[in-house]
Amino acid sequence: MTEATSCGGVVIFRGKILLLYKNIRNKYEGWVLPKGTVEPGETFEQTALREVLEESGSHADIIQYVGKSQYTFTTAKEEIVKNVHWYLMITDSYYSKPQREEYFMDSGFYKYHEAYHLLKFSNEKQILEKAYSEYQSLKNSNLWGRKRDLQ
Repeated sequence: MTEATSCGGVVIFRGKILLLYKNIRNKYEGWVLPKGTVEPGETFEQTALREVLEESGSHADIIQYVGKSQYTFTTAKEEIVKNVHWYLMITDSYYSKPQREEYFMDSGFYKYHEAYHLLKFSNEKQILEKAYSEYQSLKNSNLWGRKRDLQ
C-alpha cells in the first residue's frame, strides 16, 4: 500500500462553483473538483493553486483551508491511499478552460445545488458542503473576498 497526497480547491465566483468534466476514453467519466499531486518542494497551498490553474485556467486565491478527504484505489500494481487537502478559493471571473491533456472535456461554474448533484464522488460532495457553508458564512458577515483585497 502506498500513500499519496493531493491538493485542490473549491473555487467560487459570484456564488457559483467551478467543476471539471473528465472523460478518459470512456473508462472514467464524471464531474470533479480541480485537484492534483503535490510536487517536490511545494507547499499544499502552492499545489492547490497550481492545480486549479493547470486544470481549469482559473486564476484563484485561497481564502481558507477547508479540510482533508481520503480515498483508496487500486492500480495494476498496488493499492493507493490518497489524502486530498482542500481549500476554499475565490476567483474574479467565470473564465475556465479544461486541460485536455488530463482528459478534462468541459468546465464551468454551477449553482450550489447543480454542482452538488453533478459531482461524481461523495467525498467531494462533503467537501463542497463544508466549503460552501464557509463561503455563505463569510458572505453573510461581509468578509467574502476581503483577504484578496489585502494581498
